[in-house]
Amino acid sequence: MTDLEPHILVIDDDDRLRTLLARYLSEQGYMVSTAANVADARSKMEILAFDLIVLDLMMPGESGLDFAAEFRQRSTVPILMLTAMGEPEDRIAGLERGADDYLVKPFEPRELLLRIGNILRRAPPPDTLVSPMHIGRRVFDIDRGELYEDDRPVRLTSVEKALLRALASKPGVAISREELIELTGAAGGDRAVDVQVTRLRRKIEEDPREPRYLQTVRGKGYVLKPD
Repeated sequence: MTDLEPHILVIDDDDRLRTLLARYLSEQGYMVSTAANVADARSKMEILAFDLIVLDLMMPGESGLDFAAEFRQRSTVPILMLTAMGEPEDRIAGLERGADDYLVKPFEPRELLLRIGNILRRAPPPDTLVSPMHIGRRVFDIDRGELYEDDRPVRLTSVEKALLRALASKPGVAISREELIELTGAAGGDRAVDVQVTRLRRKIEEDPREPRYLQTVRGKGYVLKPD
């Protein structure tokens, strides 16, 4: 994958499967976020843009079918639907509600990867989130995940990029460490987020010891305050 690796949201109430899919797709070079239910997914989609959604059909509360039907009314982001039901009418129901493809559980990880690749190749370019954001002498392009300082590119790791994207997509709003862990895939708990924030500050702050843009909000998390 390049620096513009697609970002996938996996929505499934099966903890084990969700974790396995996130690990496998990350190992294949994708950025991956996960959600245990539709409500969880909606909160993440308010912060980040995704290139593809892997969606379980049957979940407690709002089902994958209901979510797909509502989501397709406002977005063209492709949906790969997962289900344990393989009857033709089930597949048709998913496609009618806006799914782009359908995969029956259990499935081979390789098949999932091939289907995701096929969907992304034929998908239209994702919608633009916001205009490039100015952070002092730096400019961050949220859509492309690229940071520039005086027109020179600044290298970001995949976790730093996901972290800055999450914060930049909701400027002025404190985001908890727990949510940042989920959004960025940072392993190691709260301490890992703190370490990533420290590293990111070195790339966007004039004085990382006295941060002007990426600030700590005591008891809440972190907030980005661009110009």
